[in-house]
Amino acid sequence: MKLVFYSGGDEEDNLALDTEVLKLVGKKSVTLTFIPSSSIFGEIEFQEFINQYRRFGIKKFFYFPIDQPFDEVKAKRIFESDLIHLGGGNTYFFLQTIQRKKLKKRFIEYVKNGGILTGLSAGAIIMTPKISTAGYPHFDRDDNFINLKRLDGLKLSRFEFFPHYQNSEKYRNVLLRESRKINYPLYAAKDGSGIIQNGNHLHFIGKIWIFNQGRCQRVI
Repeated sequence: MKLVFYSGGDEEDNLALDTEVLKLVGKKSVTLTFIPSSSIFGEIEFQEFINQYRRFGIKKFFYFPIDQPFDEVKAKRIFESDLIHLGGGNTYFFLQTIQRKKLKKRFIEYVKNGGILTGLSAGAIIMTPKISTAGYPHFDRDDNFINLKRLDGLKLSRFEFFPHYQNSEKYRNVLLRESRKINYPLYAAKDGSGIIQNGNHLHFIGKIWIFNQGRCQRVI
């Protein structure tokens, strides 16, 4: 199982993480698919995604806005990509779309069959057991404007992920409190940082902290 969790930041911030991701792919001719959280700004984000990876010599990209109608022929082609990237945005809306289009099982099968799934911010949160980290802290959280009740993510990891972390007392106190409520460790990453999961092995890039049962320590 190969997963990559991006916190955020621009293409320069994520250069080290992108480099490791392509090592994970392990071949020169690569097909990458970008799935935006919403099609509203999806094409702009797709162009940024292309620019991010084109500098590595990659030429084949697909765009798959799942909140728009699509047929099985396109879906089949998308899930044959070497890597699928889940974009950032509103985590609740993104997960609801995945639920409505009945794509959770397909993402899980894709990874189990050797595909690489990466996600940035909301896209990263969705890969975890639950999307709870999208809902706090109160001063920096996603708006659950759709009143989504089913918050189970893809459950591909055995940890929660908190993107855009700021190492300040107000963030730390909230994550310490929330870590007492969950059965998994919670990794918090600053922008430009991330986690690569290859099987049972975790590789950390950048500045990351772990919160577990009310305790916190710097991982890297």
